[in-house]
Amino acid sequence: MTVSDLRIVADENIPALEHYFGDLGTLVRVPGRTLKREQLLDADVLLVRSVTHVDEALLAGTPVRFVGSCTIGTDHLDSTWLESQGIAWSAAPGCNANSVVEYVFCALAALGIDWRGKRFGIVGCGNVGGLLQQRLQALEVDCAVYDPWLPDNPDSADLDTVLAQDVICLHAPLVQGGLHPSRHLLGREQLQKIRAGATLISAGRGAVVDCAALRELLRAGKRFTTALDVWENEPGIDTELLELVDLGTPHIAGYSLDGKLAGTRMIRAALSRALLLPDPAAAGVGANRDQGAPPKPLAQPTGAASEFAAMAELLLQIYDPRADDRRLRAAAGGDQPLAQAFDRLRREYPERLEFAHFSLDQVALNAELRRQLAALGLQ
Repeated sequence: MTVSDLRIVADENIPALEHYFGDLGTLVRVPGRTLKREQLLDADVLLVRSVTHVDEALLAGTPVRFVGSCTIGTDHLDSTWLESQGIAWSAAPGCNANSVVEYVFCALAALGIDWRGKRFGIVGCGNVGGLLQQRLQALEVDCAVYDPWLPDNPDSADLDTVLAQDVICLHAPLVQGGLHPSRHLLGREQLQKIRAGATLISAGRGAVVDCAALRELLRAGKRFTTALDVWENEPGIDTELLELVDLGTPHIAGYSLDGKLAGTRMIRAALSRALLLPDPAAAGVGANRDQGAPPKPLAQPTGAASEFAAMAELLLQIYDPRADDRRLRAAAGGDQPLAQAFDRLRREYPERLEFAHFSLDQVALNAELRRQLAALGLQ
């Protein structure tokens, strides 16, 4: 078999497949959530996102010898079984970390919550939580971090301390067992420890929060602001919980175009290493695909009543998560079953660029506000 003879089955929602993998052979695009073993009986390579559970039931008896997940998480991959079968695999850790961090700040801007002078609590300080911690440090905002896998973090604290902060951001992976399981890490008891007036943002894995307990707590009276991007039982999410949260989005925090392309590029590199193929960068594969155009100028904020309002208006020019919230709520009230609509919203997600694609050249701001926006990644 030559390099160009590979048969690759890939989730249809992975961007730039032809650009990064077209030189390797035949590409077959499939809906990732409904992928069946029968579709892999002559496949050499499987490329997925987080909606496809890859295990023995899916791959046993197939010729698949590499599995690549163009996402940061791995809880959908049975890595133990893959390794026992000699099937190489890779995820794309950190590919969309910046996208998720920018989602956090845009969500706060949309909710009118000035993060300056607030204290953050971060649950899970890997690629996403760690980058959020770095941004907060650059903004001179204090934070406390709970991550039992990273006890040497200088901002480490126990979970109760983290939950007592002004803004609590959940970025932990879903770990089902072992020393530090994260499923329902925030159950009824922990959720009740979030103080009145605080803000909870969940943009990691839905089952880190006991969503039924959160629903009951919010139904009893909203003590804190809640923004959920991830949900238990996706795509069949709890519609009553959606009605109760202040901001609800369909698992798209990491869906910037930059993050998606980074995931595709990382998996192409991992495939080349695993199958001893030529280095794609050296061969020019993917060259210039994700090179940005000149920075897009932002417009001068109008009618901003405060420095924070001006900063929020600038961020919301780039990405306003309230549009995603409106689309999800409309889908929940539409004729299509919500599970199908949830996947459709992800599949048809509009192009979203990260902060680095935008400049402040045409915006009059004081030096400190400009410094803060630059710390968030604007040019």
